[in-house]
Amino acid sequence: MSQSHSDVVKLVHTFSDIDPEADALVTQNPGLGLAVLVADCIPLLLSSHTCVAAVHVGRIGMTHGIIDKTLDIMEGLGATGIFAWIGPSICGGCYEVSPEMYEEVTTFFPASATSTAQHSLDLPRGAIGILRERGIDTHALGICTLENSQFFSYRRDKTIGRQAGVISL
Repeated sequence: MSQSHSDVVKLVHTFSDIDPEADALVTQNPGLGLAVLVADCIPLLLSSHTCVAAVHVGRIGMTHGIIDKTLDIMEGLGATGIFAWIGPSICGGCYEVSPEMYEEVTTFFPASATSTAQHSLDLPRGAIGILRERGIDTHALGICTLENSQFFSYRRDKTIGRQAGVISL
C-alpha cells in the first residue's frame, strides 16, 4: 500500500500491482498476502478465521483511529477471536516528541505516556491499550528499531529503508 500516515482502510479482494493509498489493508481472500512497510512506526498484523489485516500505525494514524477503523471493518466482515501481533517499532524511551505532540497523544491514549523520558511516546503500549479495550489478544515483540541495528530506523540512520510485516489468511 502507499502509506501516508492516514486513517484510510482498504478492503482488498484480489492481487494488484497498483498500491492503494491507505494505511491498512484487510482481506477475506485466502492466500492473498498483505504487507505493511515500516521504519519506526508499528507494523500491526491482525488475524481471524474470516479475514486478516496489515496496519501501519504511526502517531498520526493512531490519533485518527486507524486501529479501531480496521477492527470495525474486520468485525463487519464477521471476524471474531481476532489476534494481534505488534512487530518491531521505536520504543517509548526513544520516541521523543514536542510537548504539544506528547500532550495531543497522551490525552487520548494515556497508555502512550512514558515515565522514563520527558515528552517520549510509547506507541506500542498505546496500541496495546486500544487492542485490550476491544478485547483483542496481543503479542508484542518488544523490539525497538532505534536500539536494534538489525532493524531499519529512520530516526537512527536518517536514510530511507523499511522492514515489512506480512500476513495472509
